[in-house]
Amino acid sequence: MSTITVLGLVLLLLMALVGGKAGIQSFLALILNFGLLFLAMVLVAFQFPALTVTLVVGLLVLALTIFMSSGDDLSSTVAFIASAIVLVGLILVIVPVEHWAMAQGFGPEDSEDLEGLSVLVGVSFTQVAIATAILSTLGAIAEAAMAIAAGLGEILEQHPQVDTKSLLRDGIDVGKQIIGTTFNTLFFGFFGGFLALFIWFTGVHYSFGEILNDKVFVAEILMILFAMVSVILTVPITTWVMARAVAGQRRHQAAVMTKKDDRK
Repeated sequence: MSTITVLGLVLLLLMALVGGKAGIQSFLALILNFGLLFLAMVLVAFQFPALTVTLVVGLLVLALTIFMSSGDDLSSTVAFIASAIVLVGLILVIVPVEHWAMAQGFGPEDSEDLEGLSVLVGVSFTQVAIATAILSTLGAIAEAAMAIAAGLGEILEQHPQVDTKSLLRDGIDVGKQIIGTTFNTLFFGFFGGFLALFIWFTGVHYSFGEILNDKVFVAEILMILFAMVSVILTVPITTWVMARAVAGQRRHQAAVMTKKDDRK
């Protein structure tokens, strides 16, 4: 039995013990998301439009992640709608920025690994960079949207008559609390993943300017910034969608009560 298999089984056991049925569903969603990402890579490799494939797969990943990890229909629906809005808006930012940055492809640090290999794979590296940047933000978007929607759902459960303005204010307050921790998670994830690269920069005596202009470094920094922007956008958008959903529910309930009174 390989190390990865053992760790996977340990993860499944812990998720089942801590999360119960929801934990098992989340583990299943993780496996399905891996399959979707692998499918996206295959489709892009076979010359399917990278942006279209990424958008469709991204929406499917968000749906699986959100709906299979929550039992609250209102919170899940609100989180998915908000995530989809943020995803589409983020694409409008990522596409031009990736074209302007010109950080796609390989840097000089990859020359040794690519020696003897051809990079003429028939796929636009700009499109690959755009797809990678979009997919890398999905986790942050889903996490932030679900956290805010679940928090507002709990507030509604405890205070069913809370007004829309108070709900909007509460959503922003919840968002402020998760933004800081999410940013730290993204930053330390980036730093830990690229620690070897930083050591390499130090060993070859790169100047600060050379580091800032290094293609590999810039590409990763862009993905981190995209993820941070997505979290910031998710906070007000999720709060607004939840407020609209609650207002719509209350109007529907009021209309139903009015019809019942008229019949009497």
